[in-house]
Amino acid sequence: MSTVMVQKTNRLIDEKSPYLLQHAHNPVDWYSWCEEAFEKAKAEDKPIFLSIGYSTCHWCHVMEKESFEDEEVAKILNDNFISVKVDREERPDVDSVYMSVCQAINGNGGWPLTIIMTPDKKPFFAGTYFPKYSRYGMVGVIEILSSISEAWKSRKEEILESSNVIVDHINEFKEDQTEEYIGEDTIDKAFEEFDSSFQSDYGGFNPAPKFPTPQNLYFLLRYYKEKKSKRALEMVTKTLESMYKGGIFDHIGFGFSRYSTDSRWLVPHFEKMLYDNALLAIAYTEGYLVTGKKLYKEVAEKIFAYVIRDMTDKEGGFYCAEDADSEGAEGKFYLWDYDEVYNVLGNTDAEIFCKYYDISKNGNFEGKNIPNLIDKDISEIENDKELKDRLKSMKEKLFVYREKRIHPHKDDKILTSWNALMIVALSYGGRIFDNSIYIEAAKRSVEFIFKNLVRDDGRVLARYREGEAAHLGYLDDYAFLIWGLIELYEATFDAEYLQKAIELNKNMINYFWDNNQGGFFLYGNDSEELIVRPKEVYDGAIPSGNSVAALNMLKLSRITGNMDLEEKLNTIFNVFGSRVRSIPNAHAYFMIAVMFKNISTKEIVIAGNKKDKDVKRILNEINKSFMPFSTVVLNDGNDKLYEILPIIKSKKTIDNKSTVYLCENFACKEPITDIDKAINEITT
Repeated sequence: MSTVMVQKTNRLIDEKSPYLLQHAHNPVDWYSWCEEAFEKAKAEDKPIFLSIGYSTCHWCHVMEKESFEDEEVAKILNDNFISVKVDREERPDVDSVYMSVCQAINGNGGWPLTIIMTPDKKPFFAGTYFPKYSRYGMVGVIEILSSISEAWKSRKEEILESSNVIVDHINEFKEDQTEEYIGEDTIDKAFEEFDSSFQSDYGGFNPAPKFPTPQNLYFLLRYYKEKKSKRALEMVTKTLESMYKGGIFDHIGFGFSRYSTDSRWLVPHFEKMLYDNALLAIAYTEGYLVTGKKLYKEVAEKIFAYVIRDMTDKEGGFYCAEDADSEGAEGKFYLWDYDEVYNVLGNTDAEIFCKYYDISKNGNFEGKNIPNLIDKDISEIENDKELKDRLKSMKEKLFVYREKRIHPHKDDKILTSWNALMIVALSYGGRIFDNSIYIEAAKRSVEFIFKNLVRDDGRVLARYREGEAAHLGYLDDYAFLIWGLIELYEATFDAEYLQKAIELNKNMINYFWDNNQGGFFLYGNDSEELIVRPKEVYDGAIPSGNSVAALNMLKLSRITGNMDLEEKLNTIFNVFGSRVRSIPNAHAYFMIAVMFKNISTKEIVIAGNKKDKDVKRILNEINKSFMPFSTVVLNDGNDKLYEILPIIKSKKTIDNKSTVYLCENFACKEPITDIDKAINEITT
C-alpha cells in the first residue's frame, strides 16, 4: 500500500497574496500581519521577525530558498521569534513605515526588507537581504538571529530603549515640515539638477543601476513646452530612444523590465511591473505628441499590446507583475542562444536578425543573448519599410517559439492604484492615437474597480484576487484613480467619470487630509494605526500620492471653479516646501503641479454635440497638440454634467453653432463660434 506525502503548510496557505502563498510551505511558522501575531509575541515575550517583499522580487526568492526553506533557520525563528510576512504591494503602509526605519539606520533600503522589532511593533534592527551564513562581508541571518535572541534575553531593556529612540527619530522627521514657498526658481532648479545629472551617452539621470523614472521625462517635456528649452527636449528624446534600444525593452514580446543593471540599458532586472509599463506608455505617448516621431507611438502601442495580451484579467482588471525568474534562473525565459535563433529563423533571416539585434555565439550576457539595438542607428530600420517589416516577421516567429518555454511566475492580484495608472495610460493613449480599443480597456478596468474594489459605502479597497477584495485603500489608490477618471473623462466626455473623480476627491480629503498641518497621509483615518502615520512626497519608482493629488486638485478646481481645492493646494505646497526645494528633481511630479500652478493655464469649454463635425475638428486639433497646462470640458447638454457643474449650463451654443469658451490666467474671453479662430486660440 503506497503512502501519499502531504506537504506541510503554515498559516499563509489561507492568504490570497501570491507572495505570501509562495512562503506557505516554508518550515518557518509564519503569520501574516495580524493582531494574533503581536498578541502571541507579547504573551511569549518574543521579538518579531518581520520580512517584507513581493512575489516577483529576485532577492526575495533567493533569501527564501537559502533561509526560509531551511530547517536550521526555521528552528531558530520558531523557537525565539514570532515571524511575520508582509506583501509590500498589499500593505504599502507597513512597508513605508519600516522602509523609512531601514533607510534611517542604514542609509539605504530595498527588498526583501528585514526588520526585527518589539511586540509593540517598535523596530530595533533593520536590513535587506541576508545570506544564511556570513560571506562576502555580509553578516549571515543565523548569526544575526542568534545574536539578537541572546541580547533579547540578557539586555532587553537596552533594546527597548533603542527601539523607542528609533521611533522618536522617525516621528521627529515626520513632523519636520518647515513651510517654504515653492515658485518659479524651484522649477528652474529642478531643470538644472536634471541637466547636471543627465547621462549623455545613453540617457537617464543616474549611472548603473538605471531606472526609467518616467515622471522626470514628463517634467522635462513640460519645461520644454513652457521655456522652449531645447536641452530639456534633448534629454527626453535621448532617454526614450536609448531605453527602447536597450535590453530593458523586450523586443520579442514587448513591455519594459523594471530597471537596467548597467549604464547602457542592456541587462535588465527581468521582472516586468504594471506600473512601470503604464508610466512609460504615457512618456512615449507624450514624446510622440511633442516630436511627432512615429517610433515613440509604436513603442507605446507595443506596451499596450503586451498589457492587453498578457496582463489583463478576463473581467478587465490588470495583473501586477511578471517575475524575473523562471526554472530557478533569472532571465532564463528571455535569453537566446545563437544556434537557437538560427534554428527558428533559418540561415538567411537569422543572419539579418543577429546583425541588428546583437546576437552572437559568445553572447552579450553570461554566454547568452539579450536582443537589443544599442549600437545600431535606429533610423536605418525606421526608414526602410521592407527591412522593418521583415524584422517584425522574424520577431513574431521568435515570440511563438518563446511562448513554448516555461513562463515566469505571474502575480495575478489586481491593485487599484496600479490599475489606475494603466487607466491613465490607456485613456491618454486612446485619445491621442484615436484608438477605441485602448479606451475600452480603460473603461473595463474602471468598471472592474467599481464593481469589485469599492464597498457599498463608497470606500475604495486596495487589492482583489480570486473573488476577495481586501485592505482599505491608501492615498495612492485614491489619487491615481482620480487621475485615471479625469483622463478617461477627457477621452470620452462621459460625465459619469468626472462625477466619480469629484466624489472620490472629496472622500480622499475626508480620509487622508492632515487637518493640523496639511498634506495627505498615506493611510486613512479609518485604517490600522501604525507606529508612524507617514506623508510621502518623494517621487520614486512611481509619483507620490501627494504629488498626484496636488495636480488632480488643481485640474478639478479649474474645471469646477471650487477654490477650496486651490486653498488646500497652497497648503500642500507650503507644508512640503522645504523638503521639495532641497532636492526638486527628486520630486519631479510634484514640480509638474508647481508648474501648473505658477504658469498660464487654459480652461476650455466646448459647447456642442461631440458628433458634430466642428466639435470633432476642435477635439482632433486638441488631441494633436501637447497641451499639459489645460483642461477641457464638453457641454453636450448632459443633465448629469449640469448636476456636477451647474455653471457650465450657461456656456451653451450660440446661434446653434458649436461654441468655444476659453479662460486663461483667471480671465475669460468672448465666446468663439469661428472654428478656425477657436482652434488658433486653443492651440497657441
